[in-house]
Amino acid sequence: MRSFIIAVSILLASVAANAQNAPAANPAVKTDDTKPSTTVVFVNSDTLLNNYDYYKAVKTKLQDLSQKAQAEIAAKGQAFQKEVAIYQKSASSLNLVQRTATEKRLAKKQQDLQALTQNTGKQLQDEEADQNSKLYDRIAMFLKTYTKLKGYKIVLTYSKANPSMLYGDESLDVTKDVVAGLNEEYKKEAK
Repeated sequence: MRSFIIAVSILLASVAANAQNAPAANPAVKTDDTKPSTTVVFVNSDTLLNNYDYYKAVKTKLQDLSQKAQAEIAAKGQAFQKEVAIYQKSASSLNLVQRTATEKRLAKKQQDLQALTQNTGKQLQDEEADQNSKLYDRIAMFLKTYTKLKGYKIVLTYSKANPSMLYGDESLDVTKDVVAGLNEEYKKEAK
């Protein structure tokens, strides 16, 4: 989840460079007839992530996937441990060929379990990276339109976890407006 915060911080810092090439007006963004007195604003990425419904849904999805994967691996690990315990109890009563075959089979199961753990971890990382990319794209597309409609030239980001900006006057904080617009877009898509 920390990578989401980092991705959003990078996103908000880089959107300013692309704000000039915004697409057609987005109905989820409400326009003001008055131009702002400044062209620089900021978004608190901590607040954005805590209040953005899309992010909450993605976070829940990733947590569910992780818990299911952990449960599956734990169940298979326990089954393997039971097989090992049974083998250890009966090993003295087995002949050399039976012990060798059983040890070979258990070694293969252990390798398979390790491979499953690694593959599952990679799949979860890939899914998180994919979701980070989608989150970035959603926020970037929204901010391109938002900055053009509002007349802003630069959108900075603030985060306690990664404080690249130490202070911003509250009058420059557009976080609530951005979160409201993003959530409105997400609700429309979800229907």
